[in-house]
Amino acid sequence: MPQISQLALVYQSQWFWLALTLAVIFFVVGRGILPKVETTIDARDAQIAADLAEAERLRAEADAAEEGWRSKINAVHAEAAAQAAAAKAKATADADKRIAKASAELAQKTAEAEAQLDAARASALAEIEGVAAEAAQDIVAKLTGAKVTDAAARKAVAGAMTHA
Repeated sequence: MPQISQLALVYQSQWFWLALTLAVIFFVVGRGILPKVETTIDARDAQIAADLAEAERLRAEADAAEEGWRSKINAVHAEAAAQAAAAKAKATADADKRIAKASAELAQKTAEAEAQLDAARASALAEIEGVAAEAAQDIVAKLTGAKVTDAAARKAVAGAMTHA
């Protein structure tokens, strides 16, 4: 076969073109494109690192702002609770004053009512004694025909009422 006999002649030229192609690829890709890609990757890495640092700084800033707001909210809540407690204490004091005033008024009215009842009882007893004394005088006069004085009849009725 004649192709095999020519292989030795063609073989050296193929090695030459292979070496030339690899050299071109090395210089074009290795020296021309690769440094640009590496520069782009380094710039991208630097940008990502800067963005992460900025994000961390902003997160810390946001955490500080949130803590400030939380402390303000807690202070406002504490103030509101204090005001509510003060209002409750004031309302309780007002209610206690009104209850004490009403209790005093009720005690005064009760005392007045008791005094009126005592006066009415005394008046009723006096009237009963008077009626009883008159009845005793009439009974003695009808039964015995004797006249009893008003003072004696009242004394006898008073004695009988104290024993009853």
